[in-house]
Amino acid sequence: MYDYRCEYCEGTVMPCLVERETFKHENGFVILEDIEIGICDQCGSRYYSADILHTVHEIATERNYPERMEAIPVARLM
Repeated sequence: MYDYRCEYCEGTVMPCLVERETFKHENGFVILEDIEIGICDQCGSRYYSADILHTVHEIATERNYPERMEAIPVARLM
């Protein structure tokens, strides 16, 4: 699925298994665990398959339910 040229540099997008990846959706944040994403071997840009993005959308819009919920600390630096 990966192993193509990066759109930002001359690098190659390689598959990489990541423990946790956080996604920002208009309805909030979604964290996926143990997923394969593409990462450029030169600049580090991250690439996601359509399946991953559809899963994020389904969880964020409550069409699919997560395995668990976690609290996220929020602070203001003023």
